[in-house]
Parts: sequence; structure tokens; C-alpha cells
Amino acid sequence: MSAWYAVLWGALASSSLFIGQALADPLRDSRTPTGLLMGFGAGTLISAVGFQLVPEESFGHDATAVWVGASLGAGALTYYVADRLVDARGGGKRQRLDAGEDPGSPWAMYIGALLDGVPESFVLGTTLAVGGAIDVAFLAAVFVSNVPQGVAGTQSLRAAGASSRHVLSGWAILTGVCAAFAGAGYVLSDAIANQGVYVEAFAGGAVLTMLADSMMPEAFRYGGRAVGLFTVLGYMVAAVLAVAQ
Repeated sequence: MSAWYAVLWGALASSSLFIGQALADPLRDSRTPTGLLMGFGAGTLISAVGFQLVPEESFGHDATAVWVGASLGAGALTYYVADRLVDARGGGKRQRLDAGEDPGSPWAMYIGALLDGVPESFVLGTTLAVGGAIDVAFLAAVFVSNVPQGVAGTQSLRAAGASSRHVLSGWAILTGVCAAFAGAGYVLSDAIANQGVYVEAFAGGAVLTMLADSMMPEAFRYGGRAVGLFTVLGYMVAAVLAVAQ
């Protein structure tokens, strides 16, 4: 097994952004399905964090528990600070379907989309290094969650003045960068061997913060109360995949 496997899996997980772009026009006047899909994707990621990134066995004894908790908090804080910087530069509406009046900066939106995708891609690499095989449940969770992000991101970028060709090029670049981060996650976790649990906890904190900060609020904005049910459904599907491996 090599880091190139992680790169390929990272590219596959991010490639669903193109599916989101293809669905952007058909779903332009149907925001509820996009919101429900966001909720489902969020549920899959929440399940993946609980089952794969910060499972109960990560807290084997007091010293480990402290460092796992610290890593989780550090990941959350890192994402929070980076997200605030991106938002301040015009990337705060990257998951909005109604960004037409004040669309923001296309460049900042791409950076924001990359910020959302990096923790997930990094985790794919770490789980491959730690477990010796790709985590199907987490791969599915990332793939599904990227579809609504592709839909919302494409619509927001077009509202900000980006052409369809530029949006496509941007997603292609973002997919390549996420693939590289998946490879980096593999290399780092492989290098520090038994300390991979802390790397995964760090990324898990970033993923949870991303969900609470941007994905879930937008899901409820467009999908309404039914988003809660779809979130649980996504959680259940990912949990079944995790247990069945």
C-alpha cells in the first residue's frame, strides 16, 4: 500500500463535486431537495467522525483521552479561525443557494470550498494508513456530502460572476488539491505510526466544526424541519456501512 492509493481515493471522493455542478441547473428552482441532501450528507459525516475518527477506544486511558480531546479541540479551533478569515474576504456564501444579491468573491469561495474539503480528504489518507484499507463508510460519507456542496457552490459561484467553464476548472483544481491532502494524510499517519489517532481526532474536530458552522445551517435553511430526519437517515446508513466492514 502506498500514498498513491490515498491520492486516488481522495480524488474519487472529491469528484462528486462535478455531480453537484451537473445538478446545479436542474435544482436551481428546487432548493428543498438540495437542503435535504445536505442534511443526509451531514449525517453521514457525523457518523463517520463517531465511528471512525474518534471512537470510544480512542479514550483508552486518561493520558490518551486528554490528548485526543486536545487534538479534537485544536482541529475545531484551526478550522474556525481559517473559516473566519475566508468569510471576511468574501467566501462566506459558498454554500448559499440564494447568494445572488450579495454573492461575494469567487476566489474566496473556492478557497472556502477547499477549506471544507481538506479535513475530509486528509482523513481518507489517515484511515488508509492506520487501517491498511480504505474506509468504505467514510469514503461514502465524503462522496455524498460533496454533492450538495457542489450544487450550492456552483450556484453561488455563478451568482458571483464565474462562468461554467471557470467553475469546472475550479472544481478540477480543488479535486487535485484534495487528492494531494489525502496523500499527505497517509504519509503523516504512516510516519508517526501509533500516533495516528491524534491526527484523526484533529481532522474530526475540523469536520464537526465545518458541519455546525456552514453545512447544517444551510441544510435547514433550504430543507426545513425534515432535514433532521434526513440527517438521522444519513447517520444510520454510514453507521451500517461502518459496522458491516
